Amino acid sequence: MTMQSPLIIALDYPSLDAALCMADQLDPARCRLKVGKELFTRSGPAVLEALHGRGFEVFLDLKFHDIPNTVASAVQAAAEQGVWMVNVHAGGGRKMMQAAAERLRANDLKTHLIAVTVLTSFEAGDLAEVGVEAPIAEQVKRLAVLAKNSGMSGVVCSAQEAAALESCCGANFLKVTPGIRPSFAAANDQRRIMTPSAAMQAGSTHLVVGRPVTQAEKPMAALQAIETELAGR
Repeated sequence: MTMQSPLIIALDYPSLDAALCMADQLDPARCRLKVGKELFTRSGPAVLEALHGRGFEVFLDLKFHDIPNTVASAVQAAAEQGVWMVNVHAGGGRKMMQAAAERLRANDLKTHLIAVTVLTSFEAGDLAEVGVEAPIAEQVKRLAVLAKNSGMSGVVCSAQEAAALESCCGANFLKVTPGIRPSFAAANDQRRIMTPSAAMQAGSTHLVVGRPVTQAEKPMAALQAIETELAGR
């Protein structure tokens, strides 16, 4: 049965043991899990094997950005390990994204391939410092359209941009939203944030939630509180 929940819990831990301790407190029927750079660099494919063995679908969040053949090979390697989703940086350009998407098709690999637009920690001044003068919303839209035209299944974006992307890229284009903060949680280091219910109403298709769940005294109770908020939106 396909898992219907939009929730993706970020396992931002420095060790395999810590990540699995949290995973063992969660229900694979009610959320997916995200593995990022630190955990994968320290634990390698073992973390994917362990999470898959527990029944979880995994978003491998490594944000590949390199020459086209290198990224295509990395995406293929991730998909062959059975991950549900993997991502690249849209800033790598059309040729890079097309190469990765074509590699998945050529090998009949069903992993969702999405592209990062503008990191949710960025503000306008951060973009300007790297030579992008366009407003954040305009840059996100530009990269999202490029990603769609390059064969991506969707993008990582802020919930604040989700509605605009639905109008230009369609409802079926995945919009994976970090920076999700339930009403009971602090903003921490994210800038372009939104509550779960507001994000879904804005057009997000998947919600990445980290510390509000993983640092809660009772993680499943926190996850249930988010589910309740979503049910009442």
